[in-house]
Amino acid sequence: MAKKQMMAHITAMTKVTTDIYSMWLRVEGIASEAVPGQFISLYCNNEDRLLPRPISICEINREEELLRLVFRVVGKGTEEFSHLQPGDTIKVLGPLGNGFPLQEGKAILIGGGIGIPPMLQLAKELPGDVTVVLGYRDDDLFLKEDFEPYANVVISTEDGSVGTKGNVIDAIQEEKLEGSVVYSCGPTPMLRGVKAYGEKNGIPTYLSMEEKMACGIGACLACTCQSTDVDDHSKVHNKRICKDGPVFLSTEVTL
Repeated sequence: MAKKQMMAHITAMTKVTTDIYSMWLRVEGIASEAVPGQFISLYCNNEDRLLPRPISICEINREEELLRLVFRVVGKGTEEFSHLQPGDTIKVLGPLGNGFPLQEGKAILIGGGIGIPPMLQLAKELPGDVTVVLGYRDDDLFLKEDFEPYANVVISTEDGSVGTKGNVIDAIQEEKLEGSVVYSCGPTPMLRGVKAYGEKNGIPTYLSMEEKMACGIGACLACTCQSTDVDDHSKVHNKRICKDGPVFLSTEVTL
């Protein structure tokens, strides 16, 4: 799949919560090739910020060549993006990384925090029965309603304000969920629990890793994770999250 660098046009920008924003971009030739689980890199207009910021793809509209990104403001780069308005342009590179394999069967999708957005397009494209387990800190349930047309939605909150009190694994156990394949994206502690759950139950489990990136194309080795086999590129037990991932089968990586 060819990567393209281009100027994207902002078509919509919405503030979802206090620090989370939803942005639609027109990216001709990128949206038509993108698949669930991939990401694109966005470049800042401020010349002091040279490195692009990787953001997961939340939704894909291939017919209109649009991508939706839902991101949290965590630094100067994403702060700059949050001020973009419809009609503005921004330089992007994509689509990047490997997406989720679409398997038939009874799927359990697990998203935590800002790992929730990339689960949405996956929920829309998966065949068969889909249940999505969303983990939040509190009752600020961003994107919950977006999932409801495509999946059975189960909620966990750390403070117990909505759904199961605890984490996503607590919710799976409380709801007695069963599946034939698991897909997940979120912080490393959550992915560690999902990996253990999937492997304990003999369920193929795909993890989308979150990591700070530099080049986004696999050249700099800044975003590596420990792998169970030797990487052909680095000749050590590492995989490049941006190039070899961000999606890995759980048995391929060590968390």
